[in-house]
Amino acid sequence: MDDVGAAVGRWWGQAWARMQPDAVGDVGAVVLLVLAAVAAVVLVPPVWRQARVLVTVVHELGHAVVGVLCGRRFTGLVLRGDMSGHAVTVGPARGAGRVLSTWAGYPAPAVVGALSVQAAAAGWAPPVLGVTAALLLGALVRVRSWYTAAVMVALTAVTAALWWWGPATLQAAVVLGMGVFLVVGAWRHLGAVLSRPSPGSDPAVLGQLTWLPRQMWVLSFAVVLAAATWWALGPVRALAGWV
Repeated sequence: MDDVGAAVGRWWGQAWARMQPDAVGDVGAVVLLVLAAVAAVVLVPPVWRQARVLVTVVHELGHAVVGVLCGRRFTGLVLRGDMSGHAVTVGPARGAGRVLSTWAGYPAPAVVGALSVQAAAAGWAPPVLGVTAALLLGALVRVRSWYTAAVMVALTAVTAALWWWGPATLQAAVVLGMGVFLVVGAWRHLGAVLSRPSPGSDPAVLGQLTWLPRQMWVLSFAVVLAAATWWALGPVRALAGWV
């Protein structure tokens, strides 16, 4: 038992050390490569069709996290082969909690993306990766399909490996790139719901739950996305040496 306790203590010490911020050096060239990679992923249709599942994951976990904060229970997460998804929260069918949890999906990728960009620029990529790996691991117990489990296991493993073994520059580049990707992906997801409105979309459900029409909810998403984009631009420009 003493050996087990010592091993756990050593692991905890190493984990805590890996949760500490790490200063970001001159990464101007790396930022340009990251931006080019994000542009390729977003603009090449076959690549985007596969990569957008990452935006969907953040979208659905946005529903789940805000739902839990509003007193609802997060009971299930489903990702589909067409890269759509569904988060199941249990609680009152109407009311502020249902409205807020429903609203949170579309803004979540942009907000998380902007926070990731800010964190990467400030040297906080290591703790961001550690916390992200823990959140993904926690969400694994709520998956409701084999495809969802495969995606979540892969994301958890890659994130945890990068947090534990990745060099500081790579960690910062990945967190920055993922942040930019999520911000841009949030706009693409919003464009998709505008071009293909359906009765089951988040804006339509919000319109049914409140006296505001779906167009007003879409506008609220756009306002948050615009604010997140503006907030993320500053660090990107600074790191790339454009200011």
